[in-house]
Amino acid sequence: MPLNRRLPKRGFHNPFRKQIAVLNLDDLVKLAQGRSDLDLQQWIEEGRIKKARDGVKVLGRGEVPSPLSVRAHFFSESARKKILNAGGRIEEIA
Repeated sequence: MPLNRRLPKRGFHNPFRKQIAVLNLDDLVKLAQGRSDLDLQQWIEEGRIKKARDGVKVLGRGEVPSPLSVRAHFFSESARKKILNAGGRIEEIA
């Protein structure tokens, strides 16, 4: 009998899981450098994310020194507060 039939099957692969790309605020601040509008296409061109399969989520690590206008699919609560407190704007992509 072949080896792959003798050994037990292990693990589980969920075919319905969501694959969400993650960006932190400190990455966005580095990417902004003189720009105030940030969107998905710029992040892909800069190489911050490879591709947005099921969306992009912005997390709150880092500080926002100047107002930013950010377009993404999801935002954490801390990222949302930091962007808005800096005078920025948030736009959620559907």
